[in-house]
Amino acid sequence: MTKYNILVINPGSTSDEVAYFEGENQVFHEVVRYDTAQMEPYEGKKITEQFEFRKNFVMKELKEHGINIKNLDAIITRGGLLKPSEGGVYQVNEKIKDDLRHERYGSHASDLGPLIGDSIAEEIGQKAYLADPTTVDEMVDFARFSGMPENPRICIFHCLNQRRIGYLTAKKLNKDYKDLNLIIAHMGGGISVGAHKKGRVVDVNNALDGDGPFTPQRSGGVPTGGLAKLCFSGKYTFQDIKLMIKGKGGMTAYTGTSDLKILEDFAAGKEISQEDRKKIKPDITREKVNLLIEAMAYQIAKEICGLTAILCGKVDGIALSGGLAYSEMITGKIEERTGWIAPMFILPGGDEMGALRESMERVLSGREKVKEYD
Repeated sequence: MTKYNILVINPGSTSDEVAYFEGENQVFHEVVRYDTAQMEPYEGKKITEQFEFRKNFVMKELKEHGINIKNLDAIITRGGLLKPSEGGVYQVNEKIKDDLRHERYGSHASDLGPLIGDSIAEEIGQKAYLADPTTVDEMVDFARFSGMPENPRICIFHCLNQRRIGYLTAKKLNKDYKDLNLIIAHMGGGISVGAHKKGRVVDVNNALDGDGPFTPQRSGGVPTGGLAKLCFSGKYTFQDIKLMIKGKGGMTAYTGTSDLKILEDFAAGKEISQEDRKKIKPDITREKVNLLIEAMAYQIAKEICGLTAILCGKVDGIALSGGLAYSEMITGKIEERTGWIAPMFILPGGDEMGALRESMERVLSGREKVKEYD
């Protein structure tokens, strides 16, 4: 099996990640987190103003680790906010760069990934690629209707990790991902549950700020009449409501903290530090926390069960991933309610760098075709 030298770049809002792989061997993986002072010069400016600043970090790490960029077989990056497109690997072209530079579909630090990757690739006569951005949209048309024409269902989810988990699940089943029907739940600060039909995510909840289960930080789908009353009660600003939905919703709203490890230990009667106890609202009891964990697991299970409809009940496997998948309490409660549907696979965490490398390797080895963005 050919070993490919792959550079992976993953810019975040206040961080940058870079990794270099020789085959499956991760030679190095470095993360830098920027403080307020470092980001202050760029406040109020376009993301592209950070291009040189972010590229310098990547080049510094390559130099410090003694990597000769001329030996690279490929460069792949986290996507960026592009027009809704099908999932897969795209070669960075002029249209992608133009859309990112002009922020046609929004502005996010991940927009810098393809621009930096392409800049390095040009120096060595190579091409740069991106894979499975958050704007991937493969939903079937009838799944977009919400009952409110002014407010259709939209597709925003953890595509990169879900697709990776799809391939890992297929490997466990000794089958091709594109031959399977899977239901995959990425469970972290946000929770997305997607129906993967023969390699396409045909339905998924809006994990960013729309619907689905409540999460450690997000409200998920809430009673619409009650939400409308809150919005027009005069007690809350638009920003207040946004924080209720994302940031201070879900477990945080009920208990005061989004840290499930602390909550699980507290609910189980284990000893926790005074500092951790202060993160939990004073009036919250162990019984209430247990009930909330049961409720969140139930809502995730209900979302999984609901997606069996779009697959007509023909489900080959269910996979649970993300940080919450480390919790045996949560995964156990979900499996109890959904294990009858199909075999369940617990694949904790979310390895974006590994997911990008695997996507690139599938292309280089000829197992997957590069898509063209137009």
